[in-house]
Amino acid sequence: RMLKLIILPLIISSMITGVAALDSSVSGKIGLRAVVYYFCTTVIAVVLGIVLVVTIKPGVSQNAAEIDRTGSTPEVTTVDAMLDLVRNMFPENLVQACFQQFKTKREELKPPSEPERNSTVDELVTAIMTTANQENSTKDYKIVGMYTDGVNVLGLIVFCLVFGIVIGKMGEKGQVLVDFFNALNDATMKIVQIIMWYMPFGIMFLIAGKIIEVNDWEIFRKLGLYMATVLSGLAIHSVVILPLIYLVIVRKNPFQFAMGMAQALLTALMISSSSATLPVTFRCAEEKNHVDKRITRFVLPVGATINMDGTALYEAVAAVFIAQLNEMELDVGQIVTISVTATAASVGAAGVPQAGLVTMVIVLSAVGLPAEDVTLIIAVDWLLDRFRTMVNVLGDAFGAGIVEKLSQKELEQMDVTSEVNIANPFAIEPATLDNEEHIDTKKSYVNGGFAIDKSDSVSFTQTSQF
Repeated sequence: RMLKLIILPLIISSMITGVAALDSSVSGKIGLRAVVYYFCTTVIAVVLGIVLVVTIKPGVSQNAAEIDRTGSTPEVTTVDAMLDLVRNMFPENLVQACFQQFKTKREELKPPSEPERNSTVDELVTAIMTTANQENSTKDYKIVGMYTDGVNVLGLIVFCLVFGIVIGKMGEKGQVLVDFFNALNDATMKIVQIIMWYMPFGIMFLIAGKIIEVNDWEIFRKLGLYMATVLSGLAIHSVVILPLIYLVIVRKNPFQFAMGMAQALLTALMISSSSATLPVTFRCAEEKNHVDKRITRFVLPVGATINMDGTALYEAVAAVFIAQLNEMELDVGQIVTISVTATAASVGAAGVPQAGLVTMVIVLSAVGLPAEDVTLIIAVDWLLDRFRTMVNVLGDAFGAGIVEKLSQKELEQMDVTSEVNIANPFAIEPATLDNEEHIDTKKSYVNGGFAIDKSDSVSFTQTSQF
């Protein structure tokens, strides 16, 4: 609960300070690199998952009827879910975005017994259901927009991006805000440090509670092969593929980097929410692995929302597994569909525990598999959820390291300009301008003489003041 409490100020302050610290051109480049990296690793994860599940065939030896179902199927339609993603990017109320997300729901309309006119014209969506005796009966649905509980991280990130760019552009006027958010960020990290001391106790009870809740250990034997497939996929992805990408690009020991992230990975394993692990991820990346703060503040919050390697891999495996249970042969087209929807849906899976189930339904309905079969795998989901969150966090961390390496030139250029750039809160070397020199340059401007001593080049933010 304490970690969840700290997410909001952390995301807001880190995103705004991170973006304000970068020139808009630089932040564009860094953002692009991060997104390309996220996309590539997610696609690799999905492909890996599909290859494994097709070769191991965990569902072939079993039938869907043999496995007990638990829980209920979340009702979602693919189109609505994708559109909700866009709607959530632009929340209509910033305060509301801190605790609610927009969600589209379809309500079935009962055929009216007596004619009554509603003042508002309902938007009707007609779905045709075929009954057993092949008669067509139509059901009318009304699309209703509603808000569900949960932080709308995507909307906040979009807002903070824009806000950060704007106050970065404002120069000295915006400096007050930049300082404020910097202070907020530091304060938040201090609180995280305090929370970290308490972590081991909290984690112990969380896990103990989860284990006590499990009534049916038999299900683990039935789904054993499926779990082994998912876990081996996650293991290969996190021990072979991600370190390999890191090694090729950064040319440093990836396992040393991963060891630096150990605390964050453990937290992810216990909390099973990549957003809630963010505070710890920040600390590990900045303090133990010494990744540039300008990169982490920009890349990590976005990564926790978008980059879901583990979830994508898990969804691909689960979809094919359910197809195998239903004895449905998947052709190449359907496997491609699964991989595309798993990639897209993993982006939409907000960083909350078990959001994967909702997106799972999207993946299943995309290939025409029965959505209610999600209930077959819910029983073991809590366990797999922890491991895939760990992979997600590891992917984010490696991403920060890789993006830092790729953006070295821009960062060095910014370090050079930061000597004169007042608007840069992360100035490595403070602007070295003595007061007297400052007054001299000012005078030369007042006199209309533009002869400035080359030794102290003055940035626009200063000259515009004179």
